[in-house]
Amino acid sequence: MVTAIIVTYNRSRFLSDAIESVLAQTYFNKNLADWELLIIDDGSTDDTGLLVSRYLQVVPDIRYYCEPHRGVSAARNRGLAEARGDFIAFLDSDDLWLPSKIEVQMSYLRAFSSAPFCLTEEIWIRQGKRVNQARKHQKPSGYILERALSLCLLSLSSALFRRQLLDEVGWFDETLPVCEDYDLGLRIALRYPYYYLSSPLIIKRGGHADQLSRKYWGNDRWRVMAMLKALSTGPDEPTATLIKEEIKRKATILAKGFRKRGELSQAEYYENIINSVTI
Repeated sequence: MVTAIIVTYNRSRFLSDAIESVLAQTYFNKNLADWELLIIDDGSTDDTGLLVSRYLQVVPDIRYYCEPHRGVSAARNRGLAEARGDFIAFLDSDDLWLPSKIEVQMSYLRAFSSAPFCLTEEIWIRQGKRVNQARKHQKPSGYILERALSLCLLSLSSALFRRQLLDEVGWFDETLPVCEDYDLGLRIALRYPYYYLSSPLIIKRGGHADQLSRKYWGNDRWRVMAMLKALSTGPDEPTATLIKEEIKRKATILAKGFRKRGELSQAEYYENIINSVTI
């Protein structure tokens, strides 16, 4: 069974399109008893509940859970706790799947039993217009730890996971308000190669003001936290060196930025990290 999980928070203006893109999946329409859609509402105060209730009346494979607002990681973990599938696919409520997305990925994972997950290429829409990805966002396959340290290469909306992979590396870190996808991607990259499919099978819609990536200045602070966690697991020396180099690079930028903003205690915190990480 494939479990699709949509986490949403005050996104009713996008949510219907996301749900419809799940219901339009060719795999689900060919395998009527082999899928489920879980919608995890992270405490929305808009009309999300009313919108979802209309789907619940006509689509028996949808389950809806309304949670107190605790953040995207806690909501995704609730989805994992309720999921019955051996395969897990997340869809951000402002993104869309193209109709063949799950069918193509299921065919790939069945053909390559050693692959614990796979990702697809993306179409980017910003404020209603298609934009080209920067070179640094182009997706590699294989063991990509060095690149995964510098920026997030795990696009959750494009991923299809074997459930056992998420149980092995751990679920989402609920202490991270953002960059939880970077943290998960790093834990995967420490153990496994990435498997990218070159076909663009999702649409990522961005540029709106309520995106989590735009909520905070200095998102690298949570990436540094994720790398310190990775370092604490005791990787081999070459891997540890790569992690330390990137910690120092990001912490240096953060320390300078916090000093410029007059947040001296935060600047000193990252300066201490720089001094404590020896290569």
